[in-house]
Parts: sequence; C-alpha cells; structure tokens
Amino acid sequence: MALSDRLTRAQEILGHEFNNKVLLRAALTHPSAVEGQPVSASYERLEFLGDSILGAVVARSLFESYPEFDEGKLTRLKVSLVSGATLSEVSHELGIDDIIIFGASETGTGARGLHSALENVYESLVGALYLDAGWDVAAEFIHRTLKPHLASERAEHPANPKSFLQECVQADGHEPPAYKLVGSEGPAHAPTFTAVVLIDGIRQGRGTGSSKKEAEGAAALEALDRMGYTTNGVILNKKPV
Repeated sequence: MALSDRLTRAQEILGHEFNNKVLLRAALTHPSAVEGQPVSASYERLEFLGDSILGAVVARSLFESYPEFDEGKLTRLKVSLVSGATLSEVSHELGIDDIIIFGASETGTGARGLHSALENVYESLVGALYLDAGWDVAAEFIHRTLKPHLASERAEHPANPKSFLQECVQADGHEPPAYKLVGSEGPAHAPTFTAVVLIDGIRQGRGTGSSKKEAEGAAALEALDRMGYTTNGVILNKKPV
C-alpha cells in the first residue's frame, strides 16, 4: 500500500484530518523502517506520550462511570483496558494491521512482531492526535474505540497476576512462585519471551509476551486458573483480593 493511502486510511480510522502529516507518518512507522534515522522518525516517542494520555483518560472515565467501585476494582478495570492484549485486539479490529510501515528486518516475525506493533501504534496514534488536535480529540478516539471492550466483569480479574498468585499459594502453605525464562525469539527491537512459573518445583503455568514481565504475568494467569484460584481469569470468592 502506498504511503499516501496509508495516511488516508489512518485519518479515516481516527476520524481526524492531520495538519501535520509528518507526525501521522511517524506514528505509523515501526523502528525497523527507519534504522539509522532520528528516533522521532518512528513511533517510539509518540508511544511514550500516548501511553500516559491513555492512562489518564481511562482512569478519569472509570472514576466517573463507576462511583461504587473501590480502588482495587478501578485498578483492575484500567489495567485490563490498557493491556497490550486489549490494545492489540482493538487495533486489529480498526484495521491498523494494514497501515503500519515496517522495515525489511521485521519480515518473517509474523504474528509476534505484529502483536507488539499493534499495541505500540495504538498508543502512538493517541499521542499524535493529542499533539495535532488536543486532548479532547485524543480522548474521543480512546472512548470510541475502547468502550466496546468495557465490561464491569473485568474488575474481577487480578490487576497483578504475579502478586495475586503469590498471595494465594502462600496462604495455602506453598512455597513462593519461581519464574523461569525458557525462550526468546524475534528481532532485538521486538522480541517475544516465554516464561514458566513453578510452585513447589512443579510447573503450573506457561506464558508469552513482548517483555519478560509480560510473559511471567501470562504464566501466572495460567497458574491461577490451573490451581483453582480463578476461573477463566475471574477471581473466586474464596480468596481475598
């Protein structure tokens, strides 16, 4: 797809025509496509900005929408909505897969590289919208695209699977969870890690992610389900939050 077509499609998705097209191009550009160029040529800096804006917009929206929720439930809802898995899913639904600008070195990473890029580009587009049109326009995009994924049931999922798993297993007299990195693949700028979690020396969970922390969190989630502390990720009443 030609660059002009990518920019046009991006503006259709965002519902905003950019005054600064260079900004929009950067928001869509994977670091592999601009190796050797200034960092501002890719989405990395915009991703940093967008991440902060996204967190603030979602936090305020949840605070106003759920006056009956305590801090724990609000935190779990927020973490669920801004997670890499949710942002990647939303980006895929919007059709962002087709307009990301990749470099040749990213060819062959397949779903691994795309998953990470979809999450990053969502945040970079939020940052670009903010710089080009202001807070309200960026917030409108966030509300429009994340609202279909908002469900109060998400508040029943552990915000920090690793901490919750440790609480649960120690309360039941087990040793603290031990995490082990068992694999990594993909390019240096977009690796995929695989980790397992051991309870009393027995493997109870396995997970993958774009960082070691994310992989360990995924492993903890699987362990929580396998050991009966959660059901499909939902906290059971027998364990405290």
